[in-house]
Amino acid sequence: MRVGIVLEDDTGVHGHVCEHFGQSKYFFLLDVDKDSKRIIGSRTVSNPVAHGGGGCGAVDEILKYRITHLIAGGMGMGAQQKFADAGVEVFGYSGSVKKAIDDFLNNEIGSLDACRLHGEDGACG
Repeated sequence: MRVGIVLEDDTGVHGHVCEHFGQSKYFFLLDVDKDSKRIIGSRTVSNPVAHGGGGCGAVDEILKYRITHLIAGGMGMGAQQKFADAGVEVFGYSGSVKKAIDDFLNNEIGSLDACRLHGEDGACG
């Protein structure tokens, strides 16, 4: 499986999960063996469509990497729906990427609520 984690900067596992999906400047891609839950690879890639909000373009961008799971600080309902339609399970996390990975691998990470910066109108972000 491939886990995408949205980043504030390009520090990878040493960074912090970006609080808002649409503002993420980088994606950390983590390849995990499905059976053993062992990390088998990782890399940081730039998000060329990062901007101040409206993350629908960012959804399409990260889906190019064939992720199966996503960890983000927050996002609008429109972006969440696009991930659901693509079969990607979305998790919410605030804090370090390293801790987010540990919590994910130990099934201790929670789901994601709609970003408080977005209304219920289904806006992306």
